[in-house]
Amino acid sequence: MRPHPVPKGGLKGGPELVCHRTRYKLSAAFVKSAPVGKHNDGGGLWLHVVNETRAKWFYRFTLHGKRREMGLGTLADVPLQRAREAADRARELVKQGIDPIVQKEKLRRETIRRDNTLRRIAEEAFEARKAELRDDGKAGRWFSPLELHVLPKLGTYPVTSIDQRLIRDTLQPIWHEKAVTARKAMNRLGLVLQHAAALGLDVDIQATAKAKALLGKQRHRPKHIEAMAWQDVPAFYASLQDPTIANLAMRLLILTGHRVKPVRFLRLEHIEGNIWTTPPELLKGKKDTTEAFRCHLSGEAMKVIDLAKLFSRDGFLFPSLRKGVMSDATLSRMMERRGLKARPHGFRSSLRVWLEEQTDASFEIKETMVQHTVGGSVERAYRRTDYLEQRKPLYESWARFVSGNGMLSG
Repeated sequence: MRPHPVPKGGLKGGPELVCHRTRYKLSAAFVKSAPVGKHNDGGGLWLHVVNETRAKWFYRFTLHGKRREMGLGTLADVPLQRAREAADRARELVKQGIDPIVQKEKLRRETIRRDNTLRRIAEEAFEARKAELRDDGKAGRWFSPLELHVLPKLGTYPVTSIDQRLIRDTLQPIWHEKAVTARKAMNRLGLVLQHAAALGLDVDIQATAKAKALLGKQRHRPKHIEAMAWQDVPAFYASLQDPTIANLAMRLLILTGHRVKPVRFLRLEHIEGNIWTTPPELLKGKKDTTEAFRCHLSGEAMKVIDLAKLFSRDGFLFPSLRKGVMSDATLSRMMERRGLKARPHGFRSSLRVWLEEQTDASFEIKETMVQHTVGGSVERAYRRTDYLEQRKPLYESWARFVSGNGMLSG
């Protein structure tokens, strides 16, 4: 938004009006629908619209010859007026030669000294880790083990008083019965204690390791997702001939060895010719994953894609009946209603065992077929191949086996 032009001879109304017109360039209406980019409100206050769902305020200033930027919060949490007030406070400090960023950190440390409960430090630790979590941790999977099993009992304790006995008593009820959840809670708690130590608080960062020693080895044996024997897959595939959205999604899942999420969020632009390229954000792994995954679509898979296009909405091939994409539970419930123990994710295992027993493909190629990472980071940096050409005939052979004669009705 452009500032108002200044009339020749200056503005009437004195310096306050001039200041207002040169500083308050943005309007509340513009802020709500501002395009991606950085927008100057004047006086050092900027709005940075990162994407359609994320925007943040920052105050830019120069002190002692150095230009710095101070975050003022997200647009979702801080409306325009509050951002201006925060910028005004920071601007006054700069006029006094005080760095507002240093002052903010000082106040934060003082707040922590007054409120160093485990809940307060856990929330701060979670906030600090959001950048490395998928979708900034919005799904809640990182924090939920603490929220459900640790903080109800220990949340009001000073973090400096957390020791192995308190941890043991808290997690003992689920240590064997909910072993995976208990391990996650223990892991998250250890990270929280490390965060507290980094803040300069006197905590025992070995408390979780000591608690594990007190709790002993877990009796729980992890349950693997039930998989269908590869010999039984063709009969199941033949039962999916009715071209419903769920059946088509299940067929594509079986044919490609993909996880459920990439299939649910498959968009038309992900497919070019007979290559399906899944973007990093839909792959299993951390948020900072940068490598997409290419999958060859067999002739059978392309027939499934053509049928799915008839149902496409908003670019998605497998939309829900109402809004968005098909639920992540749809395919599992389909198999459950049929009385099957196997689940959709298990078809990856079916494919992997078929590759092992029916082909002479190398280990690297077989693992890549099911999107498993092979080798260390250095080895992968030098290898620089996804074996797509070598994988193509395997996708075709698997499709011929699964579909019988390769014909698809619908």
